[in-house]
Amino acid sequence: MDKIDHVLIVDDDRDLRELVGNYLEKNGMRVTRAANGREMHAALDKSLPDLIVLDLILPGEDGLALYRVLRESRHRLVPVMMISGRNDVMDRIVGLEMGADDYLTKPFPPRELLARIRAVLRRTRMLPPDLHAEDGAATLGFGNWRLDTAARQLLDPHDTPVALSGAEYRLLRVFLDHPQRVLTRDQLLNLTQRRSADPFDRSIDLLVSRLRQRLNDTARKARYIKTLRNEGYVFSAAVTALDERRASERSHARRAPAPHARSLCLQSSAV
Repeated sequence: MDKIDHVLIVDDDRDLRELVGNYLEKNGMRVTRAANGREMHAALDKSLPDLIVLDLILPGEDGLALYRVLRESRHRLVPVMMISGRNDVMDRIVGLEMGADDYLTKPFPPRELLARIRAVLRRTRMLPPDLHAEDGAATLGFGNWRLDTAARQLLDPHDTPVALSGAEYRLLRVFLDHPQRVLTRDQLLNLTQRRSADPFDRSIDLLVSRLRQRLNDTARKARYIKTLRNEGYVFSAAVTALDERRASERSHARRAPAPHARSLCLQSSAV
């Protein structure tokens, strides 16, 4: 028996929720409706959808704020299609740059929404099963670097935090989840931003360049991220799941004075 796709519609317009929801149900989909962020979270606690249709203009938390929460939660792998009544190019750009899978401006025919939902689901399911991100360890080590995935913080060899943008963090996490594996630009876009590349899309190349700068890596003498001509990129360093308690002890040991030095201090104070 074929699986029925489940779509969660988050929109405060009751008429639109019913119109779109009924149309999707008539076309074989299961639909859950939510009018705001509170109802969205309640629905997610009950059942995980295959896709979320998220309006940007909502009472209370707006759609962009809710999207950020989704991407930092256990629901971060669920594809999201943004919709908005504002015909503003910047809204579309911001939404897509944040990683939305698609963006549709109201009013739109339900048939177009259905076609776009099916296209996003096809794109998402094109990824091999072993390319989907795993929760994995809380701290990942590579070279002399550590990535604390709980705090979303990159620590350099001296345990100094290195600032990462959201897009840079997602790209590094994808590389660390799939080391020693060639990843195409389209796969990287899909894994980090949930969209496919067009022939002129160089956003992944720019993002890789920025991440290399953070890691003090270079394209010519790449230690971590290597370019494979006409294929994509590969993270070539070994990645280790770290015991955070031991990592913390090592970090503390590097900062603490040596035992011998400490005993000398005690002796001198006793004199």
